[in-house]
Amino acid sequence: MFGINGPEFFLLLIIGILVIGPQRLPEYTQKLANLVKEVRRMASGAREQIKEEVGIDIDDVDWKKYDPRQYDPRRIIKEALLDDDTKPVSSGAPAAVAAVAGTAAVGAAAASGPSSRPERVVQVLPPGEAAPFDTEAT
Repeated sequence: MFGINGPEFFLLLIIGILVIGPQRLPEYTQKLANLVKEVRRMASGAREQIKEEVGIDIDDVDWKKYDPRQYDPRRIIKEALLDDDTKPVSSGAPAAVAAVAGTAAVGAAAASGPSSRPERVVQVLPPGEAAPFDTEAT
């Protein structure tokens, strides 16, 4: 707690008792007890307010699911790369789903071929001509 170990805490407690004095000590311990009760009441009130607004009990939430340490980018990329995109469509699937799946498989196969790439068009300006510049774009 604040980097204070047992003997240091005990020493601070003794100094506090000597500074406050035996006459005011019961008053300050009562104030400390009231402060602790108030903080507990506020914490339980906040918990109840969250429960009312969210609609779930905080104790029932699976906090492991929201742990950011489980989202390792290397693992996510590895799973995405190893995931099979060409999943077979069942025979009972609607015709539209089968058609979309078939088109995606054909498109993926065509995209991987070397001849399916569009030719890159590069426009070369004649020597001495300035490149087009739009003054309103800046």
